[in-house]
Amino acid sequence: MYQVDFHKPIHVHFIGIGGISMSGLAEILLSEGFTVSGSDMKASELTDHLKEKGAVIAIGQRAENITSPDLVVYTAAIRPDNPEFREAVDRGIPMLSRADLLGELMNNYREAVNIAGTHGKTTTTSMITNILLEASKDPTVSVGGSLDSIGGNVRIGGSDLFVAEACEYTNSFLSFHPTIAVILNVEADHLDFFKDLDDIRKSFRRFVQTLPQDERGLLVLNGDITDRSFFTEGMGCSVVTFGSSEDCDYSARDIVFDELARASYTLLRSGREAGRVHLGVPGEHNVYNSLAAIAVADRLGIPLATTLKGLESYTGVRRRFEYKGKVNGFTILDDYAHHPQEITATLAAAARYPHRKIHVIFQPHTYTRTKALLPEFAEALMAADEVILADIYAAREKNTIGISSADIGDLINTSGGRAVYIPTFEKIKQYVLETVQEGDLLITMGAGNVVDIADQLISE
Repeated sequence: MYQVDFHKPIHVHFIGIGGISMSGLAEILLSEGFTVSGSDMKASELTDHLKEKGAVIAIGQRAENITSPDLVVYTAAIRPDNPEFREAVDRGIPMLSRADLLGELMNNYREAVNIAGTHGKTTTTSMITNILLEASKDPTVSVGGSLDSIGGNVRIGGSDLFVAEACEYTNSFLSFHPTIAVILNVEADHLDFFKDLDDIRKSFRRFVQTLPQDERGLLVLNGDITDRSFFTEGMGCSVVTFGSSEDCDYSARDIVFDELARASYTLLRSGREAGRVHLGVPGEHNVYNSLAAIAVADRLGIPLATTLKGLESYTGVRRRFEYKGKVNGFTILDDYAHHPQEITATLAAAARYPHRKIHVIFQPHTYTRTKALLPEFAEALMAADEVILADIYAAREKNTIGISSADIGDLINTSGGRAVYIPTFEKIKQYVLETVQEGDLLITMGAGNVVDIADQLISE
């Protein structure tokens, strides 16, 4: 595999440079003196930002965009018939996937912290980042969302500490080289790639094997995961656990919520009270995300008082239970939840948030996920007073399996809930303005572009 050495800057071309992860990697290389070029199908704030930093970016993907790079980097969405991909292959230019490049970059840092799990990665990565900033650790960070405290999705630090999300899709995280790995949860998802949950669990075990298999490697594992010994048996790295049981190394006691659903709790380390934690973000699920963050901070030698300040000052990342504003007296929130467990966690937090009724505009993400988890989606969404279903966001797929958002609505309605399927955003906005009342809570939910409805309601 091509070795990327910060001491030997080269010319790197990114196919799909406008993606949130690709743009972050490009910015890291620019900061290290690399020459960066790239292409994407449309301009965006991210591509404009990279241009300002010195990248040469083409809109549209054509063979002539491949000039004379030393290395070409591509995303999992790029197919072999892509003109730039094909040109690089024909010319014998070295190539790396996005995941391979991210793994190579980790080798340039003494400590690499990777946060993995079916959900919660962006929030936990952001919590850890906020703690490190509070401790003046000056980390380099790559996060899958826009974090206000770092001014975007990437931070260029000056220390030997690198923090990044580790996504399991297409086994990307198996290309990484962490010294500290966090596993938040392991559940059925991305079933267009994985065979089943057992296949996913095997992939996460292989991720644990990417750690140094001695005291230099640390696994921070959710102790509530079914048969957690599967991930640790035969491993030589250190292991600490967090979870709901006081048998875990890190757990919480006396959890209470304020009027905005933000939790505070007594931290237990190995069953002993260590202090009171106050979170700046809502929901019980964030209690457990914060426990994982505390475990990482302890490993990095950060005083608990500093860790607690970092957690309390962390107020969230965009598209994670994000307050958007008020319209006609009802409150609008936006959330990235696109898996049944994420929906359950978000609606549990919403139940503690001031409201009269809860309305959810849900946009399912990908046909395969909707088909595979159809009953689970319906059950999770039943926690809302009303569900407004938008069309499925296709992402990388085509609807070859005959699934529709209306299928979720049918299950909800036959189970005693209330759901309505409205195919266009414009008609959804009209419906909302006619039916949602003062004091209600409206949540736009999904990993696609459903947030546009919230933005348009506010702006109009």
